[in-house]
Amino acid sequence: MSTPVLLIDDDGQLLHATAQTLELAGFDVTPLGRATDALGSVDSGFAGVVVSDIRMPGMDGLQLFERIRAIDAEIPVVLVTGHGDIPTAVKAIQDGVYDFIAKPFPAERLIQCVHRAAEKRNLVMENRRLKHAARQAEDDFPLIGQTMAMDRLRQTLRQIADTDVDVLVTGETGSGKEVVARLLHGWSRRSKGNFVALNCGALPEQVIESELFGHEPGAFTGAQKKRVGRIEHSSGGTLFLDELESMPLSTQIQMLRVLEMREVTPLGTNEVRPVDIRIVAAAKVDLADPEQRKTFREDLYYRLNVVSLTIPPLRERREDIPLLFSYFAERAARRFQREAPPLSAAILKHLAEHDWPGNVRELSHFAERAVLGMMPPAAPQTTTAPAGGDGGTLPERLERVEAQIIRDTLSAQGGDVQETIAALGIPRKTFYDKLQRHGIVRRDFTQKTDG
Repeated sequence: MSTPVLLIDDDGQLLHATAQTLELAGFDVTPLGRATDALGSVDSGFAGVVVSDIRMPGMDGLQLFERIRAIDAEIPVVLVTGHGDIPTAVKAIQDGVYDFIAKPFPAERLIQCVHRAAEKRNLVMENRRLKHAARQAEDDFPLIGQTMAMDRLRQTLRQIADTDVDVLVTGETGSGKEVVARLLHGWSRRSKGNFVALNCGALPEQVIESELFGHEPGAFTGAQKKRVGRIEHSSGGTLFLDELESMPLSTQIQMLRVLEMREVTPLGTNEVRPVDIRIVAAAKVDLADPEQRKTFREDLYYRLNVVSLTIPPLRERREDIPLLFSYFAERAARRFQREAPPLSAAILKHLAEHDWPGNVRELSHFAERAVLGMMPPAAPQTTTAPAGGDGGTLPERLERVEAQIIRDTLSAQGGDVQETIAALGIPRKTFYDKLQRHGIVRRDFTQKTDG
């Protein structure tokens, strides 16, 4: 979908020629002869760029900018100026105008400027969309996602939540298996009962049986008082067994009886106690595969595998990663009382390229570090001249080096003009002149949060 551009100029011939230039570059141009005509097309949902001449009868370009800024300060406005208007345009950039272009200008200069402004606006709109979607997705956390796999998973959970069927959940570390279990519990009529979780890989064999089945005083050395086991404690509610593949073989045999008879016998007694439980078990491996199942009993697997759910890893649903990041960043910002960072181009690049072996848990920690300002520094942009004589003349090479130094300094200072000027050791007017000459837009190096 092409980016909309509102183009305003009272010179009809110039307006027509500039519109053609931008249309050939792929933009959706609306040419207008008066600034007031543009206001009817601009609101906070406008996803494009405004390009306006400064000197026009009635409302001029600066007045138009002020009106647009009041509507949405993050709509990029590019001002086209005559030579005598350059000081005014520099002041306008300080006030928030995206960029200015002095007449006469090459077509490529305008196209590049509008392309950069469009990319900036796209990031702003994507941030707003993701933040809104993240707030709307609170009830689905952390099964947030717009991919087909997540839609199917949510639908299945709601279909089976209010049944007593046992469920086997498979997924990689950090993918949200316990949250799936908690959702099944919370969405069911068992929600008034206890949700009891046990990690089968965290306890030694001599302890896990006592934890699961309970014991009577004197059942073994150190058993001084009665203990109600996790199974009995979850009666009327849900028992979540995590890392099921790590359960000792002897315990698997006892669990098979619990599943078949719905009763438990605590250690140290012959008393059989009925239990009303629903079991949600989770495994990091595919228990249907004999090679991965190893010593896990096949009959226990089939007894638990009434309904099987698989949580896809993040790398298989990359479209959901920015939305999840936005949700976690908003949550972390509230927790740390900080501003949530916008989805910058650098963050989007990392989200898209990283494999996320720790899945949702790793992404959550990444968002927390971003909120705390602990992001790794972005690699500086470099401009390498071709070898030999293709690098241009010495003045041309020096121009490229100067432009890169200004970009690197702006990036290091987060776009702060005062700090950048101090670091470069040049006057303010010289700084803005160099920005114009090199086609550098200061706002490309700043980060703003949505209001």
